[in-house]
Amino acid sequence: MRRKALICALYALSLVTAGWLLAPAGAEAAPGKGKGNNGPETVSVELTADNEVPIAISNASGELVLTIDPAGTSIGYELTYEGLEGNVTQAHIHIGQKNVAGGIVLWLCQTTTPFVAPATVPAAPTCPSSGTVTGTLTNANIVPNVQAVNTDSLADVIDAIRRGKAYGNVHTTVSAGGEIRGQLHGH
Repeated sequence: MRRKALICALYALSLVTAGWLLAPAGAEAAPGKGKGNNGPETVSVELTADNEVPIAISNASGELVLTIDPAGTSIGYELTYEGLEGNVTQAHIHIGQKNVAGGIVLWLCQTTTPFVAPATVPAAPTCPSSGTVTGTLTNANIVPNVQAVNTDSLADVIDAIRRGKAYGNVHTTVSAGGEIRGQLHGH
């Protein structure tokens, strides 16, 4: 009896695995998620001190949720964080792979006056000491040509996000290089 149950379980597992392997590339599990269904693509990441480079020691936490429009002409964002040990100075999306500090490509918020991005980039919203900041990013918000990476358009940044070559982080007075960070991965 046990043998028959084991054989049935293995058969069921093989059917599930076969279905997963044969699913079309780009198929998405939920409507409105991902780039394969004409809806907006949602990318979210948890922000922690353990992900920072160099490492930060903090119990702070956060989340960055990006909503990429189907045409790839804008990215809506919601950045939430709490428990930071320092005063927030700025938050960004950077171009850089995991475990590497990369250059700023998009500003999410700032508290520094005057705004320290290039003059061609519109000022970012003010960062709260904790809580949530939201906004929409377009080509106008790009900091161009970050560390010899062609980032002249939002499409370049979206490509980097989808390939896992971008991250979001929050900088503070205690951790000037960033107190919490999360690597972005698109679908």
